[in-house]
Amino acid sequence: MSGTNIILVRHGETQWNVARRIQGYSDSPLTPTGVAQAKALGARLAQEKFDAVHASDLGRVRQTVAHIVEKTGHAASFAEDLRERCYGVFEGKTMDECEAELPGQWAIYRGRDPQAVPPGGESVAQFQDRIIGALERVARESDGQTVVVAAHGGVCGALFRHVMGLPPGTPRSWSLYNASINRFHYRKGKWQLEVWGDISHLNGESLQDL
Repeated sequence: MSGTNIILVRHGETQWNVARRIQGYSDSPLTPTGVAQAKALGARLAQEKFDAVHASDLGRVRQTVAHIVEKTGHAASFAEDLRERCYGVFEGKTMDECEAELPGQWAIYRGRDPQAVPPGGESVAQFQDRIIGALERVARESDGQTVVVAAHGGVCGALFRHVMGLPPGTPRSWSLYNASINRFHYRKGKWQLEVWGDISHLNGESLQDL
């Protein structure tokens, strides 16, 4: 086994990113800025040599991937297990709206209690297990290759926590930029972080995840 190089990228900016609304399994389209970010991401990846594109099947990632594969010529493989965390009743709301409707509950479900399952959603711990399982599946199936994985801020954060040995629900103190490039290597069950939060291909600022 020679291991797998994973280029993990986040989708471009969406309308709900700008409005600071929780997306989860729900969706909103890319903004004009998000489209420009996706095109820049595609141009950047076209300069790289890689073997395949794996992606979340949610709309905002599909939009982003369309601009990537247009530049690189790859076909994309979409998977449900690479989706963002499902936030259930909180999706589509701002954090202020979450707090107003269910006082004191948002902080618990967001990560204070990793085992807490929001109504209609999944816990931080469940999400972490799903994402690490999905990424390790891709890595094992792609041994000896370099692959792009296009997904979400939460997916990037889940792998970052896992690789750095941080418990699920650890408050974030690192960047999660739209259309960022994050590089990992996987070999024999072990992950290594090589590059994090690369947005050198973008013009201007990029929004961070909530």
